[in-house]
Amino acid sequence: MSKRLKHPLHLAFLGCGAVTRKHSKTLRRYRPQLMLYYASRSEARAQQYCRQHRGQGWFASYQQALEDERIDAVLVATPPDQHLELTLRALEAGKHVIVEKPPFLKSSDFDRVQQAMARSNRQVMVAENYFYKPLLGCLARWLEEGRIGDPMFFLFNALKRQQTGDWRDDPATAGGGALFEGGIHWINFVSNLGFTIQNVQGYLPGQKSLPEKSMLVAFAYQEGPVGTLFYSWEIPSLFQGLRISRIFGRRGSITFESNGVFALVHGYRSALVFPGFRDISGYQAMFEDFLQAIAENRQPRFNLTLARRDVALIEQIYTSLRNQTQNKE
Repeated sequence: MSKRLKHPLHLAFLGCGAVTRKHSKTLRRYRPQLMLYYASRSEARAQQYCRQHRGQGWFASYQQALEDERIDAVLVATPPDQHLELTLRALEAGKHVIVEKPPFLKSSDFDRVQQAMARSNRQVMVAENYFYKPLLGCLARWLEEGRIGDPMFFLFNALKRQQTGDWRDDPATAGGGALFEGGIHWINFVSNLGFTIQNVQGYLPGQKSLPEKSMLVAFAYQEGPVGTLFYSWEIPSLFQGLRISRIFGRRGSITFESNGVFALVHGYRSALVFPGFRDISGYQAMFEDFLQAIAENRQPRFNLTLARRDVALIEQIYTSLRNQTQNKE
């Protein structure tokens, strides 16, 4: 991929937190074709990240990074309530943008972003690594091949215990509860298995108000199958993350570890595979696609239309919860 970059790409992180640390490690493999810079509202923190990750420079504010002519692209790694403003400012400054998930607080925000993209002739990409997971590709391929016959039931286990105590506990900053901030990954996953979600409904277990830390999502695909997604930040899982999910069809079933450690299909042409230890989270494949898209000034495989669909589905789920409350009243 990096051979397509005619000149080194200068990328600035806006925000110095855990996700910036994670992405910095992934992007090390692209040096020297990729130069990394760090911007924070704390000058000391920006310097610290630049030093720790061997960056090319640092900025004491986001605006400094946006105004710097060296910077070709920015990665917006702030809390979600800042994503839209920083994306629009970056496009106005002539930068390509990679924005962390959830990208924007409302699906209608994509209209403003796409208009700004057209004016700037730059790209906006959403860092949704689940779209690029080897597990997703494996499952979609098996379903398309008819390995289990007509699929009927999808059961997704995304239960875990996650400590917060930060901006994630403020719905105004995070944009919603656990399902919006983290569960959007799984909404993306269940939406890209080769079927189209037609109806979706959320249920809160033993909880009457938002923001939620646990939710059950029931959905029906246009093609006929139905499914459930169990998402939580409150329930411990085996070995701090091992979870089992299932897909049932008329001729067999698929059992897989939710993170992608293994997948077992029992039916027509049974198989046991280990989809992708080298890139189990999909980050490498995601950045390969993003950097090619920047080099060619085109949308990546996970485009804004798909990202908007995910946010719209989350909105439908929250609307269903409000409707339940109103009906009970």
